[in-house]
Amino acid sequence: MALTDTKIRQARPGPKPVKLTDGRGLYLQVQPSGARLWRYRYRIAGKENVYAVGEYPRVSLADARQAREWARTQVVQGLHPAHVRKIERLAQQHANATTFEAVAREWIAEKEKNWTPYYKRQVERGLEADIFPELGSLPIRQVERNAGLLLEALRKVHKRGAEVVALNLRQWCSAIFRYAVATMRADSDPAAALKGALERPAVVHHGTLSRAEIPAFLAAVDGYSSGYATTRIALRLLLYLFVRPGELRQAEWAEFDLDGAEWRIPAGRMKMRRLHVVPLPRQAVALLRELHSLTGGRPLLFPNLRDPARCMTITTLNRALERMGYAGRLSGHGFRGTASTILHELGYPPLVIERQLAHAPRDKVAAAYNHAEFLPERRAMLQAWADFVDGLREPGQVVPIKRSSA
Repeated sequence: MALTDTKIRQARPGPKPVKLTDGRGLYLQVQPSGARLWRYRYRIAGKENVYAVGEYPRVSLADARQAREWARTQVVQGLHPAHVRKIERLAQQHANATTFEAVAREWIAEKEKNWTPYYKRQVERGLEADIFPELGSLPIRQVERNAGLLLEALRKVHKRGAEVVALNLRQWCSAIFRYAVATMRADSDPAAALKGALERPAVVHHGTLSRAEIPAFLAAVDGYSSGYATTRIALRLLLYLFVRPGELRQAEWAEFDLDGAEWRIPAGRMKMRRLHVVPLPRQAVALLRELHSLTGGRPLLFPNLRDPARCMTITTLNRALERMGYAGRLSGHGFRGTASTILHELGYPPLVIERQLAHAPRDKVAAAYNHAEFLPERRAMLQAWADFVDGLREPGQVVPIKRSSA
């Protein structure tokens, strides 16, 4: 007689296992411990076998009967249900390991040794915010076969006005698919075909200061009373040294030799992944000694006021420039163009200027000279540049800037 839920609940355990038959090979085995276990008995090649269905009540009577029918189907094909279920579990585990997010995380782990911590955070945050919620749980081959899913996710980002973010996401997704192809988990890169699907925003060049505008800027920095002294020092250092804002904001005291007037930026924080030596003019050394009295007790030159373990944000510098009247005209990156333009006009060798800007050599000739780094020439150039800038403070007192031969 077929089982009912009432019969199952009323069954009492004994000193030995008790079998309650439901029919067609399915039975409930009541253990002495009180556990109620579903079992399905079947034969293949004349040999009796038992398939463990599950435990009651987690597996209900209806579920057990449904599992029995599935198992009978496997047996008819000469397959052991337990073997089939194991293969299915392994396939599911493999599918879980090849979701878009799983492959993306693996790609990040593989590539991060060549990235700066900032770039790694940028990649992770971009994917976590805009791609993983849409595609992360899908098998990567499913995304590969349905490029429209990726395009839709990217267009959402593009439509909210984050065009550059959308373009970066497409590039990162393309790299993820190429990695999946290399590791035999995809056959193609659908993100490559979407290269022209997103409109690239017009390039906005960073504003620069002309020679005539530098005196007003210096006066604005000196008079910036609503900001912290560290912000004023950072802005003046950017003008003197024309490094990338991120390189300055993330700088650590351990990188500086103030007595030797030298700053060695480690390769891990440089865009080109090469150690960069910055000669320090006297004016920069004086500013750094002043800054050391303010933040020298911490590893970072410019610790974040809210979280000293992190550095000052670029927003802090750009907001200061806005309050000083340079909104839309000058950003923290603009000092590089300012110095580069004027130094080129003054006749300094382009290779010396480019090396100080830490730009990658554009040809084999430049690469051949790169090993020398032009350190003496750059040291003289930066000191002459700092003297020239200071000379612009007073009309008629401009210090002639003499370019060194190179």
